[in-house]
Amino acid sequence: MARLIFIIIFFLLSLLTIFKAPAYYLWLASILVTEFSWVFIIITSLLIAWGFGVTKYQLAGTITGLIALILYISPLVRAYSIAKNLPQNFETEFGTGTAELQGQPGKLPFNPIRMFTGLGEKLIPYSVLTYNPILNLKLDFYPSVIAGTKPCVVVVHGGSWAAGNSSELPEINSHLAKLGYNVASINYRLAPQYQCPAPVVDVHTAISFLRQHADKLHIDTNNFVLLGRSAGGQIALLSAYTLHQPGLKGVISYYGPADMVWGYSIPSNPLIMDSRKVMGDYLGGTYNAVPHNYEASSPILAVNKQSVPTLLIHGENDVLVAYEHTRRLNIKLQQNGVKHFVLTLPWATHGCDYTLNGPSGQLATYTIERFLNQVTK
Repeated sequence: MARLIFIIIFFLLSLLTIFKAPAYYLWLASILVTEFSWVFIIITSLLIAWGFGVTKYQLAGTITGLIALILYISPLVRAYSIAKNLPQNFETEFGTGTAELQGQPGKLPFNPIRMFTGLGEKLIPYSVLTYNPILNLKLDFYPSVIAGTKPCVVVVHGGSWAAGNSSELPEINSHLAKLGYNVASINYRLAPQYQCPAPVVDVHTAISFLRQHADKLHIDTNNFVLLGRSAGGQIALLSAYTLHQPGLKGVISYYGPADMVWGYSIPSNPLIMDSRKVMGDYLGGTYNAVPHNYEASSPILAVNKQSVPTLLIHGENDVLVAYEHTRRLNIKLQQNGVKHFVLTLPWATHGCDYTLNGPSGQLATYTIERFLNQVTK
């Protein structure tokens, strides 16, 4: 009986590989289920092997366990399916040969073995620099491991515009520094004390600081790229499309809100996040009270034919920022002829890049490497 209970629990968790999480803690669980699925595959396999027989409880448990096992394997199968076509799809947008990087000939976009071998990679040291002494705003600077003047990726953290800091998810910062990019992960002013466009101004200030200290930091001032997650994705996109910074060559958004007007009209599940309150704190009130603020903060409305190349990464099972944001922005970028690429992850939820070694992390990192290589040439 105990075996059946455990199997039922793991079966219910396995449903998070195909259905959106209905509550906050289940959303957190869905990140583990989809990006660390190998752990659940091992545990479920052990539960299945724990006593075979023909009694009703044992048979029911075995059947249920096998269904759960198939569901846990499904993100890996779907990741492999996307990986097969990813190089060709990327080259369709950015040109023949752009999926091949020097030093990485024939690299696979997704390799299940890396889910184990990639664990525990050492992070490179970084320095903390104050880019706005008046507001005491700081950034974490990861210098390129490869000597010389190199491009700089400016990273904007998530946190619903009201929380988070520059130290979040540092693995990608360290990884890019090892590939030869300088990385500056910035802090910015947070809601509700500060509202949009304050964070966009902070991005501008940070880039200006990096430009002023380019010689010391070995930064190629002709090659800046913005990268943001969630709320940071909105800030990065809006900054890229409105600041018109010289030398800004592209923008990368992990599951960032792109249409604040539409987003307010279709709120998130309140059991996960009160999205209207979050947006109101950031934009100074409800849409009815300050509609202009919602329009002015919507990256989708700032797109034009001169917008910089864009990489969008989003999971279709995102329960905090609907995939519809990326779908809408994709259409707007197409209409304006802006070079861009959309990496859609059908199984993934918000925060799918928590680990670079999971299915989402590997596919996203592969695509980011090629995007950066292309736009910073």
